[in-house]
Amino acid sequence: MKLIIATIKPFKLEEVREALTGIGVRGMMVTEIKGFGSQSGHTEIYRGAEYAVNFVPKVKLELVVPAAMVDQVIETITSTAQTGKIGDGKIFVLDVQQAIRVRTGETDADAL
Repeated sequence: MKLIIATIKPFKLEEVREALTGIGVRGMMVTEIKGFGSQSGHTEIYRGAEYAVNFVPKVKLELVVPAAMVDQVIETITSTAQTGKIGDGKIFVLDVQQAIRVRTGETDADAL
């Protein structure tokens, strides 16, 4: 099993969710976050005053999938979330040692 953590632009969330559901992903966790990378924030003008936006709003997706699905999930997120502009996001893949469904006690792949 693998944990996939992806950061994407907020307006892409629903499109990515639909695409992942379409390939059989059964659940995910979504968190609204702020951050910066090579984008390093930007400046905006509000009511005539210029100010720096140092952290850019993003959405973090976390999903655990069987190892056999990892490449398909990465391809789906990448192709769906990509705008071709800076700040499209990142994807990280980590190993998961154990998963347990609290309600039933099912473990590992059965818990997904």
